[in-house]
Amino acid sequence: MRTPHHHTLTVLVENRSGVLARVSGLFARRGFNIQSLAVAPTDDERFSRITIVVDVRETDPEQITKQLFKLVNVVKITELSPADAVERELLLCTVTADADTRGRVLELVRVFDGGIVDVGWNEISVMLAGEPSKLDDFEDLVRPYGITELQRTGRVALPRVERQAPRLRTTGKAS
Repeated sequence: MRTPHHHTLTVLVENRSGVLARVSGLFARRGFNIQSLAVAPTDDERFSRITIVVDVRETDPEQITKQLFKLVNVVKITELSPADAVERELLLCTVTADADTRGRVLELVRVFDGGIVDVGWNEISVMLAGEPSKLDDFEDLVRPYGITELQRTGRVALPRVERQAPRLRTTGKAS
């Protein structure tokens, strides 16, 4: 098993123009490299969540967090190690699929729980969502058929939910 070398930061920010530019500008000024960046409004229209994936071999997540908190529009920062996060990504890919190879490409799409979003005479456009490693595996397997175009969204992540049931409390009194 590969040792993960990334950390995911979810940054809750005020949903205002220019906030993303200030966050990305901070990374540029400090020389921090962003591996993945995704941003979208939350269920509360006043806030957006920015998901930033950084390489921990190059950048100290604690240093990034300290710098981000200096920005006025940052409300909350959560650092998620890979073991503590549910991470997903979306892939759109156009693959060469002529009459001889179409069946094999369609089978790979099915195995990876993907979907066909567009079909041409010699190409198929595919959509896949899942863990980044799943998308990496799919990409490796369809590459020999010929990838015409490929786009990935970048990771989005949330903390894992609590899996233990709360213990019943006893008052210590006999019934």
